[in-house]
Amino acid sequence: MTTGSFEALSPGDVVTSVEHAFGVVLDGTLDSYPSYVNRVYGMRREDGEALVAKFYRPGRWSREAVLDEHRFLCDLAEAEIPVIAPLRGVDGGTLQELDAAGDGTGDGGGTRFLFAVFPKTGGRSFEPETGDALLRFGALVGRCHAVGAAGAAPNRAVCEPSGLTSSFVDELLGDGLVHPGCRDDFERIARETIRRIAPLFAGVPFSRIHGDCHRGNLIDRPGRGLALIDFDDMMTGPAVQDVWLVLPGYAADCPRELDLVLEGFEQFSAFDRRTLRLIEPLRFMRMIYFLAWRARQRGDFWFRGSFPDWGTEAFWIKETEDLRVQAAVIAG
Repeated sequence: MTTGSFEALSPGDVVTSVEHAFGVVLDGTLDSYPSYVNRVYGMRREDGEALVAKFYRPGRWSREAVLDEHRFLCDLAEAEIPVIAPLRGVDGGTLQELDAAGDGTGDGGGTRFLFAVFPKTGGRSFEPETGDALLRFGALVGRCHAVGAAGAAPNRAVCEPSGLTSSFVDELLGDGLVHPGCRDDFERIARETIRRIAPLFAGVPFSRIHGDCHRGNLIDRPGRGLALIDFDDMMTGPAVQDVWLVLPGYAADCPRELDLVLEGFEQFSAFDRRTLRLIEPLRFMRMIYFLAWRARQRGDFWFRGSFPDWGTEAFWIKETEDLRVQAAVIAG
């Protein structure tokens, strides 16, 4: 499958829809920010306040799923945890809708785009290389998980191999995307590994989590502290999913870094260290997810120019070998 593209979304649509939905007058500034999945724009009100508008890729998330994301962000902000929560429009809601073929009010019959607006927050990239930085990161995630456990996200993905990861494998194979020369090996490695790791998830507590907690989704704000951004991949899953992506390598090779993250985490939330055995299976699942995520964008004009080798035999030989190596790590 592919998700919808943004070819129907014009700069005029962006400005008009934000002004209408939020009752503001913009000064004409419109900066496009890098984003593989969504479209993100910087803009300014006439009074100088900087805003960020996020237009969600059509077909990727349902309205209900995006609202789950927004509820989690608002719950975190209410608990005074440093995240960037969406602003409310004139209708009191955080999620707005644009019909790109209409007048910006969502009343026409064209491509429908869900969008939200956030306050712009500056910060510098966060590199958790020191012990103090790893403790700070762990504490922030622990605080988020304490709030996440108090609510639910029934419309979000569940981070579990036999359901979520298997569906991605089915999608890649069903759409005929895997090169014929690699298809059998890819399917065998994926299916066998999913069968191997699925029992490890039995009985593990799941709750609302960020889901994509890597270094690029953290900003350090001088005088204000560390903040967690981009909840676009939030899901229901095991707590360990949000602690391993900042590690500099395989979990077995960085015990000191992992201990520091967990020390910070456990100041605010309990953590079952037996679930650390899920880290390498989660890495395998992320590799499959990334393949499916990119595949859904293959129809975009920018994608064809940026990744001309995607889908070739050489591409699938490398991806299949990477999965084989990770499967061997899991098998020990």
